[in-house]
Amino acid sequence: MGKNDFLTPKAIANRIKAKGLQKLRWYCQMCQKQCRDENGFKCHCMSESHQRQMEIFGQNPNRIVGGYSEEFESLFLEHMKRSHRFSRVAATVVYNEYIADRHHVHMNSTQWATLTEFVKYLGKTGKCKVEETPKGWFITYIDNDSETLFKEKMKNKRIRADLADEEKQEREIKKQIERAEQLMGGGHVDGSEQQLELQPKPLDKSETDQKIKLTLGSSSKSFVKERAESSRLVFDEIHNEKSVKGSKDGGKGGKNGIGGGKSVLDELMREEEQAKERSNRKDYWLCEGIIVKVMSKALADKGYYKQKGVIRKVIDKYVGEIEMLENKHVLRVDQEELETVIPQIGGLVRIVNGAYRGSNARLLAIDTNNFCAKVQIERGIYDGKILKATDYEDISKLAQ
Repeated sequence: MGKNDFLTPKAIANRIKAKGLQKLRWYCQMCQKQCRDENGFKCHCMSESHQRQMEIFGQNPNRIVGGYSEEFESLFLEHMKRSHRFSRVAATVVYNEYIADRHHVHMNSTQWATLTEFVKYLGKTGKCKVEETPKGWFITYIDNDSETLFKEKMKNKRIRADLADEEKQEREIKKQIERAEQLMGGGHVDGSEQQLELQPKPLDKSETDQKIKLTLGSSSKSFVKERAESSRLVFDEIHNEKSVKGSKDGGKGGKNGIGGGKSVLDELMREEEQAKERSNRKDYWLCEGIIVKVMSKALADKGYYKQKGVIRKVIDKYVGEIEMLENKHVLRVDQEELETVIPQIGGLVRIVNGAYRGSNARLLAIDTNNFCAKVQIERGIYDGKILKATDYEDISKLAQ
């Protein structure tokens, strides 16, 4: 075993002495050598290896100092991000934790002479929030990570969507209140006869033992019927079809007073359809297993513009993870930059928005003038139901 081998007593003693941190002024960053005292540092500076390193440093000192400065800054901020990402902490505490690693980049090799100068630099560049207090300098890490910004954007988007839903519900409640007030007000304007009919009358039993008969006047129908505003074409066609059937059956049952009851039932069914439409119509429509078209012009340079893909995963309701059909590349695209795909007649589609959201249907016909399609729902509780006018935006081709 040689005189300077790894397991010699002298080598082991030197490693024990060099364990832990030493004085910063006796450290040579170019040679990455730590000396224990002033005499050792002086001997190191006179060595041939150190002289060669100093010749390299003299050729381009600014570049070498700048490189050490960038490395020191990146490692310092990385430690802040891991250990004190969301907290306000003293700069000296972070620095002491950073230099605990014996092989760190020392500050005497950077462009900053003191920790105060480095902290001021972080504050000027906007990488940390800096505060000077009687107890010293305090810093707070500013998280500019792209993933964090993306999550914050999605969170704000969900908050805005929730506020929009609340405002929409408030408007609907106000409309219902106004509609009820108009109906109640209309009952008192018709005349004195209707006012008398609407007033409650006591039930007086005559002296004879005749049975008391109760009759429901036709005026009560005006309170049941409502002039509902149809938000979609599909409900208008359903209503017209039912009214035609009601008029045909009215001739048969008109004598017994059944025709009027059917119109009230149609109104109730129509209101139920509209309530289902309001509850199931959302501002997000992405779902797994459908084929969509990428309409982002920012991706045109990479060849994805107007290309089709299958949604494999939905992230935070508004972002889809898409597997492209041609090259099998996987992208993450916001729904605002996507478009639904209409298959050939007879193909399977998924209803992605509206009253029958989430149902699978088969395409029966396409109305290019009104930008809508006729579909028939397959399976489920609505099996066989035909929707005559469904917007293109509410259906998309289903991946086989």
